[in-house]
Amino acid sequence: MPKQFDIPLMYQSPIIRTVKESRQILDPRKKDLTPSVLDFGSVRYLIPRHFGFCYGVQNAIDIAYRAVEQNEGKRIFLLSEMIHNPTVNEDLLRRGVKFLFETDGTEIIPVDSLTPDDIVIVPAFGTTVEMQRRLEAVGINPYQYDTTCPFVEKVWNRGAKLGKKGHSLVIHGKYQHEETRATFSHAAQDSPVVVVYNPAETRILADIMTGRRPVAEFQDVFGHKSTPGFDPVRDLQRFGVINQTTMLASETREVMEILREAAVERFGEADIEKHFADTSDTLCYATNENQGATMGLLAEDADLAIVVGGYNSSNTMHIVELLEGKFPTYHIRDAAEMDSPEQIRHFNQWEKVVENTSDWLPAHPRPLTVAITSGASCPDALVDEVILKLNGFVGGTRSVEEAMAEYTEAD
Repeated sequence: MPKQFDIPLMYQSPIIRTVKESRQILDPRKKDLTPSVLDFGSVRYLIPRHFGFCYGVQNAIDIAYRAVEQNEGKRIFLLSEMIHNPTVNEDLLRRGVKFLFETDGTEIIPVDSLTPDDIVIVPAFGTTVEMQRRLEAVGINPYQYDTTCPFVEKVWNRGAKLGKKGHSLVIHGKYQHEETRATFSHAAQDSPVVVVYNPAETRILADIMTGRRPVAEFQDVFGHKSTPGFDPVRDLQRFGVINQTTMLASETREVMEILREAAVERFGEADIEKHFADTSDTLCYATNENQGATMGLLAEDADLAIVVGGYNSSNTMHIVELLEGKFPTYHIRDAAEMDSPEQIRHFNQWEKVVENTSDWLPAHPRPLTVAITSGASCPDALVDEVILKLNGFVGGTRSVEEAMAEYTEAD
């Protein structure tokens, strides 16, 4: 039986929860990626098969709120944002939890000022070996309330096993992201490690590895995100690829294939298993499902797409990246970003700015078709709020009860 999590009522969603539960009944094996249609008459919403809180996020929220409940009167700290969702983090701050670090690693409260009576919650991204040791040095058990995602830990465990067998590791990720910093730290205990951001960087590494580019280029491109003394000729004789779990799964597979081909070129197909480890089974199931469901949205026609999630959420940004290739797409934190039918605030991840767009909501056609989804750290309740506010902008919509009838009947 799947693990049950205690999720605060304020994050739960009458509308989206009902649609998800209905789809689970009709498609228990999660094979049908066709989006559901939530029809309010003058506006129709395409609801993807998978989105919102994943297992790791639910686990983190369950543990964090339990820590607050069980430690009344104690000082409680999060190492940094528990997940990349402002609604959740702001609520924990209101409950008295304080952050020790910014997401970029800047220290807010000195770790040395903590005492053994304090509680520290490790975020879902995990933390570095160095930070674990710092907490232990002041008498704090970093694992008492450890919300590290089990699928992040799976990546760490595979990396450790490969390292003990003499493999180096290539991490596909954003080297400044909390999860990648943590994964790098754990991997570096047993292996030489280098981080690649995308297939373009990976091709540079492959060219250096195969001699098409001079080894001297390695330091310029990768020196700041590799272990000291990493030698691409020596250290990429036996290696595997692991990833930041929120990266595009399809892109991680491409990274793996580029490096596998380079290994074949260098060592030959017959001996490839001695040189390149298959780590495809470490790809996060939730990331795969959410991105697959996003492809299901792309198979449909819509007038626009709305993606709800934190502006520093990597998995949310990748969903936006997929959708904006076909639809006018708006990445918003919550319903408050939709000022009116004429004005919306949304995040431009390429320029790293919040933009204001006018006339974003088409006056025609009717019914308006909106593809709507969210990141893995976004409460479904926020998607409900966006739907209800957008209904008010469009006007002439059916009631929630009417629109939900086919899904409540399925129950």
